[in-house]
Amino acid sequence: MTRPRTVLITGATDGLGLALAQRLAADSAELILHGRNQAKLDRITDQFAARGVSRPRTVTADLADLDQVRRMAVEIHASVERLDVLVNNAGIGAGQPDGRTRRTSADGHELRFAVNYLAGFLLTLELLPLLRASAPARIVNVASIGQHPLDFDNLMLERDYDGIRAYGQSKLAQITSGFELAARLPAAEVTLNSLHPATYMPTKIVLAEIGHSIDTVEQGVTATHRLVSDQALAGTTGRFYDRTRDTRPHSQAYDSQARLRLWQTSLELTKAQSPLS
Repeated sequence: MTRPRTVLITGATDGLGLALAQRLAADSAELILHGRNQAKLDRITDQFAARGVSRPRTVTADLADLDQVRRMAVEIHASVERLDVLVNNAGIGAGQPDGRTRRTSADGHELRFAVNYLAGFLLTLELLPLLRASAPARIVNVASIGQHPLDFDNLMLERDYDGIRAYGQSKLAQITSGFELAARLPAAEVTLNSLHPATYMPTKIVLAEIGHSIDTVEQGVTATHRLVSDQALAGTTGRFYDRTRDTRPHSQAYDSQARLRLWQTSLELTKAQSPLS
């Protein structure tokens, strides 16, 4: 009998994260769902139980606060013996409902860079020992085709702030550091791939800012579920997908100096200890 996989999804209380959780529950995965609101997580797990599927575990953290990210990682280490898949899905968009003006996180970092990138970077490193011990494991970064190159002299966009630029650089940072980490990890232990799941799905972020959708949530789920579960992708790592198509992100992601600078800067900003040489 095949052992159920344990899958952690961040940002799992609505949109793509929740729909992916529902799809994986149908696969009999043992789920850990992250959100900011415990009452909302409780309602979701009640709904899962009412449908006769296994009740997911839940963890709460505001990803704009790196101390909460660390506490979440400690809680996960203490509650499960293995972690087969980490899906870094949580994030905020380029505008509403999180505002169009420059804001900062609890740690003083530009908010979109902090939530969309630094929180996932830190969580990944904190959970990496558990993932490696569960080999073969997978990390999936939900990024975007909307990318903007990073200016390391203005990384927190204290000058010339623009929400679209902030969002785009946070997503390119996800992909770029994903490439760097994938190169440092044996693919037989952990693979790491990023994707643009779909364009303007009808999520609360998209509807609040754009007012209409293009692709469906189901299309985004199909693309993301493929990276989580498709056995044909076992051992495939360090890739970026536009939906299901293997494609190239912005050229900065292939710049070895930029990748190393981002890696070192991210360690400094998150005060993380790299488990890798």
